[in-house]
Amino acid sequence: MKKGLLAGIGIGIVLTLATLVFLAFSNNSDSSVENIANKEDVYYPGTEELAPDEMRVVALGTGMPNARPKQAAACWLVELGNGDKFLFDIGTGSAERLSAQKIPMDYIDKLFIGHLHSDHVGDFDALWIGGLIANRVTPLRVWGPTGADPSLGTQHYIDNIKEAYKWDIAGRTGNVDMRGAEIQLTEFDYKGENEIIYNENGVVVRSFPAIHSIDGSVSFTLEWNGLKFAYSSDTYPNKWWMEYATDCDIAIHECFASPKTMIEKQKFTPGEALPVATQIHTSPRQYGKVMSAVKPRLAVGYHFFNDFDTAPLVFEEVRQTYSGPLSLAVDYMVYNVTKDDITVRMSAIDEDIWPSPSALGKKPAIGERIIFTDFIMEGRVNYSDIIKKYYDDINEEYNSTVPYPAGVE
Repeated sequence: MKKGLLAGIGIGIVLTLATLVFLAFSNNSDSSVENIANKEDVYYPGTEELAPDEMRVVALGTGMPNARPKQAAACWLVELGNGDKFLFDIGTGSAERLSAQKIPMDYIDKLFIGHLHSDHVGDFDALWIGGLIANRVTPLRVWGPTGADPSLGTQHYIDNIKEAYKWDIAGRTGNVDMRGAEIQLTEFDYKGENEIIYNENGVVVRSFPAIHSIDGSVSFTLEWNGLKFAYSSDTYPNKWWMEYATDCDIAIHECFASPKTMIEKQKFTPGEALPVATQIHTSPRQYGKVMSAVKPRLAVGYHFFNDFDTAPLVFEEVRQTYSGPLSLAVDYMVYNVTKDDITVRMSAIDEDIWPSPSALGKKPAIGERIIFTDFIMEGRVNYSDIIKKYYDDINEEYNSTVPYPAGVE
């Protein structure tokens, strides 16, 4: 029984990997995109420096609005050969994928938000507060769109999430370096067409309107060193993407589950599935039409549950309208982009990862600590002998002179 079960699992893994390889590059006539089937290596986070002219794009969230163990919600990491790193969206479940990249949180300080649905900002707290306690000692910089009404814009969202986490921030003040608790927001007009919202260190990020749910959604391009990355976030096919994403090197655009998949897998009615898949999101056939228009070096589809039975249907529908280089993304896929090549690999993930030390060095805790009331202090049970032993042992081992805390005689 156990042998049969293990064999079945093994066959399932092989079939899934084979499906991913086939779907990523079948019918690929562009020799600049290297076939993963001919590469023996994988990507090991934290071990591979980028070339000065190289871009690395890591899929940290490729799934649908409900996160699942295999796929988090929307999040993409862009790393450049000049050392810069950028996040595009931070959907539910994506923060743990980010931690697996073994990058000190000081470098993860630039976030671009496409819209404020939870599956695109659901792990904002994990990035913000999690980054603070994982040694980020720089402010978190955020770029996000306005809304049709101020209450629907990114400024309102940030103001209210600060309010929601007042207890958390108060409880850490005076205990840790609080520089990472600062949020520096740049809110830009969602109606801006190819508007430059970031221009530093040779990197230009532009935004343009997207069509999703209500007014206020945007898409982005990032240009650096002659390379161009385009990210749709969520959108219905639109004229702005067609114009501003044309001829990019890597185009990441939503390719939502087909209506048939939503009916059969999620038990939607046809009346529910058709509007969601074809009006609120971009269906696979619509995605193919979009990519045929913009002609990227590599088209990347995301925002569907990429499984052994769903991916072939998505692939077949995309191929009805698009015949160019194609990758159907799943979490931890890695795309290395240069002017000459685009390679695609899977990451080798260490699930026992700990936060990387601060690259800038930790500083003493700042801010005045909020002390307990007498009511709480009177409830403490001090095992002074145990606490003293910890302090004595650590001070001796590390040649430190940390004094006993107040209340430990």
